[in-house]
Amino acid sequence: MSETANASDHAGVIARPPSIVLATLLLGLALEWLGPTHLPGGRLRAALGLALVAGGVALMASAMRQFRRAGTHVETWRPTEAIVTWGVYARTRNPIYLAMLAIYAGLALLADSIWMLGLLVPLALVLRFGVIAREERYLEAKFGEPYRAYRGRVRRWL
Repeated sequence: MSETANASDHAGVIARPPSIVLATLLLGLALEWLGPTHLPGGRLRAALGLALVAGGVALMASAMRQFRRAGTHVETWRPTEAIVTWGVYARTRNPIYLAMLAIYAGLALLADSIWMLGLLVPLALVLRFGVIAREERYLEAKFGEPYRAYRGRVRRWL
């Protein structure tokens, strides 16, 4: 395959998803610094925050292990070599993004920040339309019917 063909064999997402999440986190922290807020719940809020972070990390680790076992890349700028359809991918097509959102929400709760929590929906929309939609088009073009069948069986989020 030519170097040019290799260079275009990726989803063409708007930015690397971890960078999008980190930028949103930093924006939320900056807004919190400019106008401090507080969430109700105290220890219960903190416990929920810890549970979301821990669950998100576990989900992400599991999903990444499945990608590695399948011999495909996690990184969005590299070619996808296989469609992973077992394990957590049998329940959700986007466990890594779901995990990122859970971790972000957990950090927002732990930071006691309405600003950060308020940015959760815009973050989810950017991931949905700037990353996931592009990945779905790429996977359909690359894998055709097997991907369409998988997409028909498994929900995008939960």
